[in-house]
Amino acid sequence: MSDSIGVGMLGYAFMGKAHSNGYKTLAYMTWPPPLVPELVAIAGRDEEAVAEAARRYGFAEHVTDWHALISDDRIQLFDNSGPNNLHAEPTIAAAEAGKHVICEKPLGRDAAESYETWQRVDATGVKHMCAFNYRFVPAVRLARQIIEAGEIGEIKHFRGAYLQEWGATDDAVWRFDKAAAGSGALGDLGAHVIDLARYLVGEIRSVAAEAATFQAGREVDDAIESVVAFENGAVGTIEATRFATGRKNAFRWEINGSKGSIAFDLERLNELQLHVAGSTPAESGQGFRTVLVSEADHPFWEHWWPHGHIIGWEHTFVHELHHLLTAIRDDGHVAPHGATLEDGYRAAEVCDAMLRSAEGGGRESVTYR
Repeated sequence: MSDSIGVGMLGYAFMGKAHSNGYKTLAYMTWPPPLVPELVAIAGRDEEAVAEAARRYGFAEHVTDWHALISDDRIQLFDNSGPNNLHAEPTIAAAEAGKHVICEKPLGRDAAESYETWQRVDATGVKHMCAFNYRFVPAVRLARQIIEAGEIGEIKHFRGAYLQEWGATDDAVWRFDKAAAGSGALGDLGAHVIDLARYLVGEIRSVAAEAATFQAGREVDDAIESVVAFENGAVGTIEATRFATGRKNAFRWEINGSKGSIAFDLERLNELQLHVAGSTPAESGQGFRTVLVSEADHPFWEHWWPHGHIIGWEHTFVHELHHLLTAIRDDGHVAPHGATLEDGYRAAEVCDAMLRSAEGGGRESVTYR
């Protein structure tokens, strides 16, 4: 039987639901689980709402002060699914109390806050993860394997866009509050594109960006467009917006190499578009083909169904948490496939460079402190 690990969670809304489902699902689907999650307590400011979340998600207790999670010796893993302004202080406090931590993205409201969080958490020696869950889409992991095998050759281009349509909703949402969120579409959606660009292509060297705010009086960006240059010589574009009418959750990217290309659309999560140059003109002229990523030897598929029986967005959290629990059990590494808090910090530096470029009108270098 697997050992257990006590989990304390801050936040009970969108991400709290997704993470809770991940813990409960992995406990029986990734059998035997690396560690059995015991949902000890969940924290939130609204007594009635957090009590209901505890009942719904299966936490034994609920609290209205996150400090209670830090002082609870039954908790060995602190899961921070709260709003951006509550990422730094609770995550640092949990790590300094000896708890492993997973923190939702963006790691901080800016690069400085993200850097301090990473440095202080890393100094404690606990395992730490920044929850960039799209690294754990089977098609994305297969794309990384294809790239590492050299099948598409030297990478020339990356173009990625994360498009949603809900930006004209009520400004009472915390994601539109600069003090709570730090930035708008950039930190919320663009950070995902930046992280996958780093994961699949490499470090970003410089950016030239334009930001737009469409809602009068709003302090955060509604859209960001950026041209980027990578350290390995590749070039690309990164786009994020909450004003793409008709686009529900369209995270799309394409990578072009000297021997082939790969493309992906989150709204077709189980598919990868692949073109690899053949040995004959006819083979090379066939263009893209669709790969259904559901074979027994495809990434993560050992946990699921017979081939062709597709999985969904929620399963990325199962894979992500399984990866973290395995690192904790084995005293192994979260990187390179899992995003560490260092990855969260590096994504924040790219975000900050884009905002500087948009404000100043010039190209900005990305440097790491």
